[in-house]
Amino acid sequence: MQRRDVLKMLALASAAGCTSTLFAAPSAPSKFLLVFLRGGYDAASLLVPHASDFYYASRPNIAIARDAALPLDANWSLHPALRAHVHPLFQSGQAAFIPFAGVDDLTRSHFETQDSIELGQPVAGSRDFRSGFMNRLAGVLHGGGAVSFTDQLPLTFRGSAQVPNINLLNLSKSGLDAQQSAVVNRMYAGNPLAATIQQGAEVRKDVMMEMAEEMTAANRGATNTKGFAQEAQRIARLMRDKYNLGFVDVGGWDTHVGQGAATGYLANRLDEVGQGLQAFAQELGPQWHNTVVLVLSEFGRTFRENGDKGTDHGHGSVYWALGGGLRGGRVVGEQVVVDQPHLFQNRDYPVLNDYRAILGGLFRRMYGLSTTQLAEVFPNAKPLELGLV
Repeated sequence: MQRRDVLKMLALASAAGCTSTLFAAPSAPSKFLLVFLRGGYDAASLLVPHASDFYYASRPNIAIARDAALPLDANWSLHPALRAHVHPLFQSGQAAFIPFAGVDDLTRSHFETQDSIELGQPVAGSRDFRSGFMNRLAGVLHGGGAVSFTDQLPLTFRGSAQVPNINLLNLSKSGLDAQQSAVVNRMYAGNPLAATIQQGAEVRKDVMMEMAEEMTAANRGATNTKGFAQEAQRIARLMRDKYNLGFVDVGGWDTHVGQGAATGYLANRLDEVGQGLQAFAQELGPQWHNTVVLVLSEFGRTFRENGDKGTDHGHGSVYWALGGGLRGGRVVGEQVVVDQPHLFQNRDYPVLNDYRAILGGLFRRMYGLSTTQLAEVFPNAKPLELGLV
């Protein structure tokens, strides 16, 4: 090799380094994990618009008090349930938030909107349910070491690229199984109270099934948050050593009733997800600096609380981006003042930052995708440059 050839190679390497300092080493491919919060989590509780008096007037029971929230900048604070894990990542520049994010699907249906996101196709066009955007990304990356940490292969990984799904989240079912119920029935056989006990058990079962029906459907078989907190280390080990593209879904976010505020149901779910993300980052070790995690949900929830101290299906949401090499510590993307005139249809956050544009911008920076390659992953989408990687 001639000296001039060496100099040319060094110049090319230097030029490549100018475009991306985070994902330049070919020996360490970029890693991406998508965490899907199924059920539509309440983004206005996660990222608190503490500068908005309208927020506090709209949520007399479930607003996060200014003195409880964790300030991020002049307009936004973080839910206190994330104090121990996600907030330190934000402070160190390893986490960022993108408000007013989502998809232009206006059905407010869990299933329709989840499908829209996982397919990654234009909402206005016809849908090809054989082609999810993460499968197309794996194809563009020639496999990319893709894996889904789910019971069944999700829609986003359907397509021509072969992607395995691995169930790491073996959670035991609560309640009595058929055998245990038979034992209880035998215990009370002949007892005058047997009929009353049996009737009470059936009523309780019916009520619990009715209450859980929508939540279960919205979850689409996803693990619960406690399961994610327990199993995130295993996910990290596999992604650290073998896989570069991962997907996991977490259910339990359809908070129509008794959502809570700084404490309560939603706070507990956020804490468990935060624990899982912290465990994932720690287990990855040095690979955390080569990894991006994006946390999203199918939609946000109504800005005003409902009569059951919860929230209903909404529109715009807040996405989380995390990674050891992230240029975070910021709330990024297009934003508007949080007040009544800027609500979408006088009820929800608007979508100002399209999710396909957000992901397209990330993938372009992470993997150096060309315009043609990006169009394969997200047809007719213009990538959004947020400067996160």
